[in-house]
Amino acid sequence: QVQLEESGGGLVQDGGSLSLSCTASGRTSEIQALGWFRQAPGKEREFVAAVSIGGVRNNYGESVKGRFTISRDNAKNSVYLQMNRLKSEDTAVYYCAGRKGDYPTTTQQTCDYWGQGTQVTVSS
Repeated sequence: QVQLEESGGGLVQDGGSLSLSCTASGRTSEIQALGWFRQAPGKEREFVAAVSIGGVRNNYGESVKGRFTISRDNAKNSVYLQMNRLKSEDTAVYYCAGRKGDYPTTTQQTCDYWGQGTQVTVSS
């Protein structure tokens, strides 16, 4: 089994920055691509960012391009999300996701593992 645990959520002011971390444990050799999704109250879960195992390929959701940066440290079995210029519409629960394939998928249905989520609240 694989477990994903997020950390780093919290409250930040509009225009501020926040960094999220996600660490995998268990059968980590099964994980290749890692990514982040988010879900705001009353809305569907949406794609945020994803990165391949080598860190060469990545994808970003349109609403976060140019503001968020995804990175990973395979030695630590971790993926990170640096969020800059945060807006109130970024408020959501952020979920770490992993998949057995290496393509940095934008589709939650193709993810194999999920964390419990961490709350990010941006106050205006």
